[in-house]
Amino acid sequence: MSDALRPLTRPRLYEQVVLRLREHVAASGLEIGDRLPPERELAERLGVSRASVRQAIVVLEVQGLVEVRHGGGTYLLRSTLDSEPVDELVARRNRLPDVLDAREGLETKLAELAAERRTEADVAEIDAALADMRAQVERGELGGDGDRRFHAAITAAAHSTMLAEFMRTIADEIAESRQESLRQPNRPPKSLAQHERIAEAIRAGNPRTASTAMRRHLRTVSRVRLLAWNPDADEQP
Repeated sequence: MSDALRPLTRPRLYEQVVLRLREHVAASGLEIGDRLPPERELAERLGVSRASVRQAIVVLEVQGLVEVRHGGGTYLLRSTLDSEPVDELVARRNRLPDVLDAREGLETKLAELAAERRTEADVAEIDAALADMRAQVERGELGGDGDRRFHAAITAAAHSTMLAEFMRTIADEIAESRQESLRQPNRPPKSLAQHERIAEAIRAGNPRTASTAMRRHLRTVSRVRLLAWNPDADEQP
């Protein structure tokens, strides 16, 4: 049978709401820190259900474009609402659990080996990565470059060619999970503190403590708003 006759997909209504919100922000000249209209008002003006508006807000929230304050409304974190296509967001949500499983399996072992095998040069690079991330976080940035450098330094300190190769094969997916985690509210300082505990265990040559600290860190990485989002939630008007 011709693939051209495959079932048609119905556009998600909340995707259209996202587009309208992007147009509204651009046309209204809203800036970072400004508040979007209340959910009820948006639903009435757009002629959709509040569920559709809520789904649209979640799409923007999980991408770090808006902040939803409990009982206080929705505020812009960026001056534009240029969001990625929802299909790409759904695809990332679907592959993220596997990526997190792989990271926990690989990186807890890498931390353990790093505590056993690290050299003075390895420890110096781990400390330099921490200083890099600390400076970024103190400037109000996410600290992604320092985070990447830190985990790369631990991989190098483990001195395992095979594990390092496994890490390289999923480097893009790891970077994706890192970005997803660090843009959670208040996550960068917490991530930095966890990195410091991992580094301390490696520096002390304590494999079990290093492995446990890494596992706890990666469990924190796995707590992201994206995984709690249901892209197929009921949105009927």
